[in-house]
Amino acid sequence: MNAPMNVLPPEILVSRPVQVLAAFVAVNTLIFVVLAVMSLFPKLYPGNWFTSRNRRTETRSIHPNARK
Repeated sequence: MNAPMNVLPPEILVSRPVQVLAAFVAVNTLIFVVLAVMSLFPKLYPGNWFTSRNRRTETRSIHPNARK
């Protein structure tokens, strides 16, 4: 049982709507690849990169050697 090789004629495959759809699928694929790669890395918290004025200089923990 042989399947037909050309399901759609070439005029349809090079038409503008099919090209727009192909571009959308390509961009969508790239976005999901970037999201998948980003999920492999730990989250970054930019607020931890800088010190703020309202942080305590001493710990208020009941444990004497607690982290600040």
